[in-house]
Amino acid sequence: MADVKGTGSFRSNSIIGVNEFTDNRALWKMLLAEFLGTLLLVAVGCGSCINMSGYLDTPIVQIALTFGLMVATIVQAIGHVSGGHINPAVTISMFVTGDINLIRGILYIVVQCIGAICGAGILKLILPERNVGNLGITSVSSAISLPCGMVFELIYTFVLLFVIHAVCDSRRSDLKGSAPLAIGLAVAAVHVSGIHFTGASVNPARSLGPAVIMNIWAGHWVYWIGPIIGGILAGLLYKFVFKTRKGDNNGSYDF
Repeated sequence: MADVKGTGSFRSNSIIGVNEFTDNRALWKMLLAEFLGTLLLVAVGCGSCINMSGYLDTPIVQIALTFGLMVATIVQAIGHVSGGHINPAVTISMFVTGDINLIRGILYIVVQCIGAICGAGILKLILPERNVGNLGITSVSSAISLPCGMVFELIYTFVLLFVIHAVCDSRRSDLKGSAPLAIGLAVAAVHVSGIHFTGASVNPARSLGPAVIMNIWAGHWVYWIGPIIGGILAGLLYKFVFKTRKGDNNGSYDF
């Protein structure tokens, strides 16, 4: 991002990103990475939700591991290109913390949504019609209200984004493991907990893709409002309270 310590024009350029189309020659590659990453996430992830047996429920652990491993794999593959957001909630959270400018953020969200729709469309196209079902659509359990479902999505996305901001903290010296794996494990964990409640989307694009292809929109707002609020809260909390700063004694543990 541009230096925000200069004039007002530099500050505006940094936040809005008016130079994305003129100075960023890799922008097309970033957008393609986000499109492809979200397409693969939805196609493979929602594929794990398809019931091919006709009489057995799809195991929760199967779905959780599929989404968790796919997120970890995709972030590992395209993280160096676009950051590996593949999720509008991640992009919005990164924008409010100043890690991405407005124009790039908007473009990311657009291609993520298009990628998710294409991924769901491809999945439906190659599945036998009798096995399509609801194509892995996320829905709020009838045992809870839609506002409660939104709170679940808020909490689960908060967990995910808190982990993402933590493992992407460039000043931490104690990070020895794989950041993509940590993110994937967070995705798997919230799926194990939340599939029964909301389907544990934590990703508006993931919910949008099947909803568009199947034209089913019941409670769809839950999967935008909850994750966006959760992502913003997690990003702001980590940035202003937990982010490593110069001189912090991070990496040493005193018990």
